Amino acid sequence: MWRKIMPNQERKTRCAMLKKVLVVDDSEMIHKMYRLVLNRYNCEILDAMDGQQALDMLETHQGIQLILLDINMPVMNGVQFLEKAGALGYPQRIPVVIISTEGKEGDTIRGLQLGAKGYVKKPFNPTLLHELIEKLLLPSGGAAEFDQRRCANTL
Repeated sequence: MWRKIMPNQERKTRCAMLKKVLVVDDSEMIHKMYRLVLNRYNCEILDAMDGQQALDMLETHQGIQLILLDINMPVMNGVQFLEKAGALGYPQRIPVVIISTEGKEGDTIRGLQLGAKGYVKKPFNPTLLHELIEKLLLPSGGAAEFDQRRCANTL
């Protein structure tokens, strides 16, 4: 199967568009891993350890362009975060990708119904996560074109 290779200039332009990412996960090790994976974007990474901290950061930090969200966390889990953030209109303005080891299909479906743009199961392939991020950065919100079956359990 042939794969269209994106010209370097176009890839760099899209990567440069990502300035600020909110990572919501209760594992400090996972936050360190995201810093390595997102290093290519040279973007600011905000760390929240649960959904409540993430909501607080959405209120105090302008310009967040992407949220990487775990499901299973203390205080406020990922689904609860999406419910509360949805009431404030955030999933419509900021793409959310659920990245979780959580195997509960119901939580994944609920997260997607609440506005998440995709679901990636941990552990994930960083290259495929980069592809999803770059598709989400397209002006058309091209996540629908991304073959998420290669790295995600999107329902």
